[in-house]
Amino acid sequence: MLELQYLREHREEVRVALAKKKFTVDLEEFFRLDEERRSRTTAYERARAELKAAGDGLALLDRSSSEFAERAGQLRVRSERTKELEIALKETEALWERAYLAIPNVPHRSVPVGRSERDNVTVCVWGDPNAVSPHAIPHFDISWMDRALDFGRGAKVTGAGFPFYVGPMAQLVRALLQFFLDCAAERGYVEFLPPILVNGASATATGQLPDKEAMMYEMPLDGFYAVPTAEVPVTNYFRGEILEESQLPVLRCAYTPCFRREAGSWGKDVRGLNRLHQFDKVELVKWVHPDHSFEELESLREDAERILRLLEIPYRVLAICTGDMGFPHAKQYDLEVWAGGQRRWLEVSSCSNFTDFQARRANIRFRPADGGKPRQVHTLNGSGLAVPRVLAALLENNFNADGSVSMPGALRTYLKFDRLRL
Repeated sequence: MLELQYLREHREEVRVALAKKKFTVDLEEFFRLDEERRSRTTAYERARAELKAAGDGLALLDRSSSEFAERAGQLRVRSERTKELEIALKETEALWERAYLAIPNVPHRSVPVGRSERDNVTVCVWGDPNAVSPHAIPHFDISWMDRALDFGRGAKVTGAGFPFYVGPMAQLVRALLQFFLDCAAERGYVEFLPPILVNGASATATGQLPDKEAMMYEMPLDGFYAVPTAEVPVTNYFRGEILEESQLPVLRCAYTPCFRREAGSWGKDVRGLNRLHQFDKVELVKWVHPDHSFEELESLREDAERILRLLEIPYRVLAICTGDMGFPHAKQYDLEVWAGGQRRWLEVSSCSNFTDFQARRANIRFRPADGGKPRQVHTLNGSGLAVPRVLAALLENNFNADGSVSMPGALRTYLKFDRLRL
């Protein structure tokens, strides 16, 4: 969430900044509730102080006196009034908190202004899309693909978007995940194996709630959510804690299966691996000093890009515009790989700086080395990487005339085969 005093003192600045994002925000209602909350807090605290003073005075009187009886009656009236004020305050606070949590992060001044994905800006392109295999075809059209990637039986067991990976294809997925984790370790990330179920407080802290309820799988009996990304459990690792400045930056990586309902996404091309409800991903997460977070974002982006270069997959980097950016994001880059068979770019990573937005919701702070007041850290994360579309690009770009798929050199030490074919 945004810092409260900043919101109060920069109303117009915040209004202009948020108007550039795609979210509908009723700032006037928030400010109305903010004033009401402060007014009711003052009234309640005054009534409680007067009630205490009246109670202290009553204790000094003779219980058999008429004055005691009169003041006791007045005290009961004060007590009832104080309870009424407390109830009203709690009702206002609940509405205020809901409105506060619904305010997105403001975009950084370096973010390109735009209304939709059409306004995203290409920062760089690596590799030559025209240099991929001349035999490239869409991965879902490979003749043996239904034996390696079984969507039919996955739909029978669970539903659409939950495939079985079979034999060498399962081995290839496992090899990719190990390769991703090894690449992260080489860049200084310490590996986590986190829970894949989180509670509502964790999802609220990272900004999935109240923004993305429709995208998550929920277990209402227990109040849990299946993780849409390892960002959620990993970022919450330090929730409610104070780090030392000397610990920063903290770097962690984690593999998890990820679960997304993808509500409203099915009008797009979703064949094969392009869009799944369950998929595997390695996430990179950073907790950093506020003065260095945008430098750390560039470093995070390079960590993700390096993996694609090692896999020899052409890719491009997009600076996401204000109108296409996520709810908690201050700045965001997307990495897209070239899938030669489909002749299209596929997103495989988003690298984002959330500034102190998540840290404020999660109450993650650091203690400055000079002994000053604890401050919020800045949090960042990026996919390093998501498997399905990386896999799609590998299958398509390295497809051979004989129907096999050549494995890139970086993966061969992780596999028992140089070519994939069923």
